[in-house]
Amino acid sequence: MYAPARYLDLHILQAVPAANLNRNEFQDPKSITWGNAERTFVSSQAWKRPIRLAVEGELGEYAARTRTLARVLAQHLKDTDWPDDLAEFAAAQTVLSAKKDGLKHESDFRTKAMLYLPRAVIADLAELCHDSRAELEEALTAHTAEAADDPKKRRKEPAPVLNSKQVARHLTRRTASINLFGRMLAELADGHVEAAVQIAPAFTVHRSDPQPDYFTTVEDWPQHGDKGGAHLETAFLTAGVFYRFATVNITELVANLTHDARPDTARDLIELFTWHFIMAMPGSRKTATAPHTIPDLVRYAVRDARPISYSAAFERPVQADARGGHLAPALTTLTDYAAAIDRLVGTRRRIAHGHATTHTPLERQLGTHHASFDDLAAACATAALTAPAV
Repeated sequence: MYAPARYLDLHILQAVPAANLNRNEFQDPKSITWGNAERTFVSSQAWKRPIRLAVEGELGEYAARTRTLARVLAQHLKDTDWPDDLAEFAAAQTVLSAKKDGLKHESDFRTKAMLYLPRAVIADLAELCHDSRAELEEALTAHTAEAADDPKKRRKEPAPVLNSKQVARHLTRRTASINLFGRMLAELADGHVEAAVQIAPAFTVHRSDPQPDYFTTVEDWPQHGDKGGAHLETAFLTAGVFYRFATVNITELVANLTHDARPDTARDLIELFTWHFIMAMPGSRKTATAPHTIPDLVRYAVRDARPISYSAAFERPVQADARGGHLAPALTTLTDYAAAIDRLVGTRRRIAHGHATTHTPLERQLGTHHASFDDLAAACATAALTAPAV
């Protein structure tokens, strides 16, 4: 029988003062034109990375995105007193032996594809190399002798030595964050992991033009005749109220966790992701701007069938109210749009909804009011894993 996927939708309104959360190629704040108005724009990647790192840090289970697996492993082996040539040969074998014809790579064994794997894999691959050291030493000696006898074979890559199934098993292992954010690794069977999390780019709900910030750096040891600062520059900053949206495919996440024996893993991951999606901030120019606000509104909805973003509510730029400020009218706009969505889509497939806010609670429009983000995150996890009605 067909069972629709379940989604946890998270909507945030967050006021951010002068900042540059996500820089373009000219080091200026990214922007996008929508609704005939220029808005400040923060890419999903800029917000996703601090969320991922925060989740990994809290769990103590770290992953790495890298193309330099062989280089890192070689250094690890050298640090355990392997000869340099043998360490580099063994590390290259993890790329050459991972599958038939090896992983696609550059001449220095930098992989063509970005690998996303548990950091602990380095130690596991090192142990595999230790177990196969005799075979690796023999293969290195043979490869070196062959290259010495025939100069044309000096650039020929050595034959694979390590057990390909064991290497592939290590490279396709997962962490909690890999199960959340997915992994593209088409070269290895079972390497690809469908992402359970989708994060939209954030944008200001109103027009937001970059503002120049002219600054100088004082020379603390001026020489005779020096005048003014040692460095002059103009940086651009923006400020505004951002709409942020993410959705978690709960069905996909549970499927990704099929081989995880821990019974509460799904609940813990949903709660952790919700909390860190709320609290994480991009790190761009944080030392110069310290833009460490928290959301003014977090709204969630758990539905069967499909996710629903409220971004279209802000296609028309929000106008500041008579007393100034965009937050209050943005809150009204989102609340009205949420009511329109409930009217159009209905509530039959909605499992739960609620909110937390710095403003007056809105139970009638936005569901259960939660006094804290902790309470809201726990409620999201509970609702997301509630058994469907029979």
